[in-house]
Amino acid sequence: MNPHHIAILGAGSWGTALASVLVQNGHHVTLWMRSEKQKRQIKENQVNSKYLPDILLSEKIIPETNAMLALTNADIVILAIPTQQIRSVLKMYKEFIPDSALIINVAKGIEKTTHLTISKIVEEEIGKRDFAVVSGPSHAEEVAMRLPTTLVAASSRQKLAEKAQNLLMNKYLRVYTNPDVIGVELAGALKNVIAFGAGIADGIGYGDNAKAALMTRGITEMARLGNTMGASLNTFAGLSGIGDLIVTCTSMHSRNRRAGILVGQGKSLDEALKEVGMVVEGVSTAQAVHELAQKHQVDLPITSAIYEVLYEDQDVQQAVYNLMTRSKKNEMEEVVQDQPLEWNS
Repeated sequence: MNPHHIAILGAGSWGTALASVLVQNGHHVTLWMRSEKQKRQIKENQVNSKYLPDILLSEKIIPETNAMLALTNADIVILAIPTQQIRSVLKMYKEFIPDSALIINVAKGIEKTTHLTISKIVEEEIGKRDFAVVSGPSHAEEVAMRLPTTLVAASSRQKLAEKAQNLLMNKYLRVYTNPDVIGVELAGALKNVIAFGAGIADGIGYGDNAKAALMTRGITEMARLGNTMGASLNTFAGLSGIGDLIVTCTSMHSRNRRAGILVGQGKSLDEALKEVGMVVEGVSTAQAVHELAQKHQVDLPITSAIYEVLYEDQDVQQAVYNLMTRSKKNEMEEVVQDQPLEWNS
C-alpha cells in the first residue's frame, strides 16, 4: 500500500495514539494542535506530556499548530477532537481540506445543540464527502503501548470502510468493516452515558451484580434508541456496541467511568470534571440523548436517571431506588426484529 498523507486534527490521547499507529504503518502523519507549548514538547522531547506521558513518540510524527500546513496536501483527514468542538473547527479550517480527502471521524458523541452525530455535522459544514467512522473498545493508552486491540470502520460505501481498515490494520490492531454509520456513531456516543452510570455505581460501592445489570440493560437502551433512529441492532451486539460498553464501564482508563465514580462518592459534577482533567463526553451526550429520547418517544430509564443526576440535582441513591422500583417487566417484551443493512454502491 502506498503511503498516505494524513492530517490528524486533535492531539489528545486518541489522536496521538493513532498518529503512532499510522506512522508505524508507513504513512506520513501531521498531528495538529492549538498549543505551541504542546507542539514544542512533542518536537523536542517526543512526548505528549499531558495526554500520553509514558509513551515515546516517533520523530516521524510532525506536530503542527498551523491548520493550513497540516491540511493542504492531506488525502486523509482524521477528526480526533471533542464532539462539541468539531463544528467550530470545521468552520474555521474547511477551506484547507482537499475535496478528495477521506474524512475519518474517531470522536464519540452527539452535538448538544442539534442532536446530530458527527457524520451529519461534517455534511452540514463541508458538504457530502467521502466519510468513515472508526470506533470500538480502544483505550488510547493501550493502543499506544501496542497491546492487541480491535476496531470497526463504518462507511455507507464498502470501499471507503475498507480503505480505513487497510490504513489502520497491523499486527496489534485488527479492524472490521460495517455499513452502519449511524449505528456505530450512536453506539460510541451512548455507551459513554452508561459508563458514567457504571462509575456512579462503583463510587457508591455497589457490587458486580449491579454493574452487570446496568451494562446489560444499558445496551438494551442503546439498541432501542439506535433502532428507532435507523441503526441495525447487529451493530449494538458488535465491537462499537457491547464491546466498547464493556471496556468503558470496567476500566480506569475510562474518563466517563472515573468521573462517575467521583460523583458517586459525593463530589459535584464540576469537581469531578476538574479532577479528571480531560473532556468527559458522556456528560454532554447525556443531555442530547435525553432530549432525543423525548423526541422519538423512546423509554430510556437508565439514561434518564443519569440525566437527572447530572442536570436536575437528583440524589444518586434516590435515582437507583427509582430504577429498582419501576413497574415489573418481561425481558422479552423489548426484543426488536432487525433487518441487516447493505452497502451502498
